[in-house]
Order: sequence, then C-alpha cells, then structure tokens
Amino acid sequence: MSQERYPVLWIGQVAVVTLPVEIDVTNADTIGDELFAVLNQSAALLVADMSKTNFCDSSGVSALVRAFRRADASGQAMRFVVGTPAVQRVLSITGVDRLVGVYPSVAASLGNPTGPVDQARPDGATAKADTDGGA
Repeated sequence: MSQERYPVLWIGQVAVVTLPVEIDVTNADTIGDELFAVLNQSAALLVADMSKTNFCDSSGVSALVRAFRRADASGQAMRFVVGTPAVQRVLSITGVDRLVGVYPSVAASLGNPTGPVDQARPDGATAKADTDGGA
C-alpha cells in the first residue's frame, strides 16, 4: 500500500491502523480495502484504532467484519480499539463485540499480541455478527 489514506503504525508484525472520526457509506469501502492491504502485508495482528471514531454505520461495521473474517481465515488476528459509547453501542447491537476483541486503548489491545483475541470466548467458539445493523 503506497498511498495510505489512514495512518498505519507497524510494531514488528503488528499493524495499528488509525481510522477516521466517521465511518460510513462514503468511506467504508476504502477502509475495507486498506485493512485488507495491511493484512496482505503479513500483519500477524491488525489493530483497528477507532478511539477517535464517533460514528460508524452498518456499511462501516460490514467492512470491519469482512476484514476480521479475512484475518481469521488467514490465521491472522484482529482487534478493535473503541473510545466512544456510540461506536461501542453499534458493535454491541450488531454482536460484533462478541466476534472481535474490543479494547479501550491501543496499549490495552497490544497487551498480549500473540494470545487469544477474544478473552470472552476462550473455547474458540464462533459468533455470527449481524452486519446489516439489525435491519
């Protein structure tokens, strides 16, 4: 990825992608493409930093879930950093917070980069997220 629209910080094989204040139909495809591009660079762990994101619609949730599914299928891990109640609520309503590990800060998300992504599902059970926003 030569012209990143969103900053990517590499820490070894961990990539932290800083996502915008709003994630919606106008930028969800671009965000998805960029997350896929980072995964294609062999990130062992991809952290989607949404700590400054205050709005995420169903197209944004769908792009995030597609990236997670791709990471999971490739043996890579993905985590979300969420800093606002509005985004946390969207992830909760859609069930995404049961699919992907959600952390309050980038530092917390990096606490155990080789360990399980979702501490709430230690048995490795799979969850299905409602990516259409409940519609």
